[in-house]
Amino acid sequence: MRCLNGGLRYTKDENKRLVVVPEEAEIVKRIYREYLEGASMLKIARGLEADGILNGAGNERWHTSNINNILRNEKYIGDALLQKTYTVDFLTKKRVKNNGIVPQYYVENSHEAIIPREVFMQVQEELIRRRIVHTSPNGKTRTYSSNHCFAQIVICGNCGEVFRRVHWNNRGKKSIVWRCVSRLENTGLFCDARTVLESTIEQVLVTAINQTLCDKDSFITTLRDNIATVINRESAKELADIDKRLEELQTELLKLATSNADYEKVGEEIHHLRDKKQKLLLESANRDDLKKRIADMSTFLKKQSTALAEYDKQLVRRLIDKVTVFEDKFTVEFKSGVTVDVNE
Repeated sequence: MRCLNGGLRYTKDENKRLVVVPEEAEIVKRIYREYLEGASMLKIARGLEADGILNGAGNERWHTSNINNILRNEKYIGDALLQKTYTVDFLTKKRVKNNGIVPQYYVENSHEAIIPREVFMQVQEELIRRRIVHTSPNGKTRTYSSNHCFAQIVICGNCGEVFRRVHWNNRGKKSIVWRCVSRLENTGLFCDARTVLESTIEQVLVTAINQTLCDKDSFITTLRDNIATVINRESAKELADIDKRLEELQTELLKLATSNADYEKVGEEIHHLRDKKQKLLLESANRDDLKKRIADMSTFLKKQSTALAEYDKQLVRRLIDKVTVFEDKFTVEFKSGVTVDVNE
């Protein structure tokens, strides 16, 4: 097995420029794809180990820090952050991490990209989202879990807390149920929310999906209107103007850096524009993600010709965003924005 080059999946040509190594770039693409599909960093790492893929240092063992660094590295979208490290001793060539001692400058499109910019931005948004998946009314935060597809998506309609999976042994009868965490731990919230069998939640989701299939024409029209609203909020021209100015500034920056001239003013403008662009790209990534979710729901409704006969875990991961449990009903929210009530 070929060692992954320096953890970057690039090699250098005779002119010292970064060049993509195709078979190694596939590993980066796999990591980004699996993360956006819902896998945890630990699960991705274990999968790479199981397939005999070496990490950037040539070791069999992958750590979550390896995955985290890959998901955050701007090099994969063709950009470069200059002066991440700096030389402290010119005789020994010793370099240390730059913690703001000397200026850092960001250059876009400095080499061939492995990951599309919009995918990279979706991953950055997902990294933020997973840090705090749910905030309870008492301020407690719940972090992301990929252990079960219901984790963090089943919410109590009474106190607003999440439901947790419990293996129950009630008078010798074993079952798997979901209970509000306010009934399992001291959250400071009194809650008498009902306990729900896992099989009941599964059936509720089948019913909710089948309801959208029964009235698919109406839902498809709603989804079409939703995607039109999303498209109308786009700001392509503003991004294009920023890109044009950044290109001019980056050319100027490289000339100044080569001549050892003062490039502080140019660097500050680049920083300002990059911050502005980052916000626009994040908004764009959110819109792209929503458009993808709406399109995914539309495709499902168009292609699914019959009602679901049984629970489908992968379909739930793909379509469902949240299930709120009330005393007399469930409210199922789809990732596309569609909401369906299932009464009991």
